[in-house]
Amino acid sequence: MADLQVKPVSPPAAAGRATAATRKASRPVDDKIHTWPHLVRAEFLCGLLMIVLLIVWSLLVDAPLEEPANPNLTMNPSKAPMYFLGLQEMLVYFDPWIAGVVMPSIIMIGLMVFPYVDSNPLGNGYYTLRQRRFAVNMFNWGFLMWILLIFIGTFIRGPGWVWFWPGQTWDHNTVVFDRNRDVHEIVGLTVANFPNYPNLMKYLVIPAFGFVLVAGFYIVGGMFFHWLMKRGPLKVKYLISPKKLWAWAREPDPFEEKLLANTSLLQYLTFQFFAISVLLALPVKLILRHIFTIKYVWVTPWFNV
Repeated sequence: MADLQVKPVSPPAAAGRATAATRKASRPVDDKIHTWPHLVRAEFLCGLLMIVLLIVWSLLVDAPLEEPANPNLTMNPSKAPMYFLGLQEMLVYFDPWIAGVVMPSIIMIGLMVFPYVDSNPLGNGYYTLRQRRFAVNMFNWGFLMWILLIFIGTFIRGPGWVWFWPGQTWDHNTVVFDRNRDVHEIVGLTVANFPNYPNLMKYLVIPAFGFVLVAGFYIVGGMFFHWLMKRGPLKVKYLISPKKLWAWAREPDPFEEKLLANTSLLQYLTFQFFAISVLLALPVKLILRHIFTIKYVWVTPWFNV
């Protein structure tokens, strides 16, 4: 049997290889990729697929066009394009300039602000849902509110902008006898009840009463969102078990409390204003109008809310 010859390795070479292996093992793993070409290529392919899908869809499905416009015939219901139906629906609940200018501006700015008022240092520089849970949920809440208004304007509002539930026939002869009231009328603060002080009631008492109600709403709404900011993730199993749901509602999450403590006063107040104005005011106003037939809460000679 032939003798095996083993070539010895010189100590300097062995030491150099060991040093290189140690350096390679200690080097941090790079889990990042370059935007070009990896991300841009994926986005470009997705864009091409979407274009192909739209082209095929447009070839197979006819556009829902109606007959040419007739200046002697007004459509009933007369609806704006789909993307403006949310604005048209808000006209039911607010003054025109508030529904057409103020509220859309607050909604758009609020949805843009929510990610920046999140004080969680994690999730910066990369896409993640788990670390930006609060900002993502608040944005989705506001976005779904806008989608809800579009859905109501498209499928619920019929002739005369009357509310028709799904399944009901759109009857052009339907007459609604609901009497929409303001809050100050319900409690008796009207000029008719105090005929000796018409200007005092119109310019001071009624506006001051509405201001107190709106201020109280913002205080209660601020307390609600302050409580919500300290809660952990709401899991499905909590909804099944009342005991677990109560424990979630009663006990704050330590990590969320730490994030709230690191939030600046400007971030906190900015979030509270937009959250109450966008996420809470719209559903509350909708409920007041359709369940309690309340039109305005704050009535002044200049604007109504």
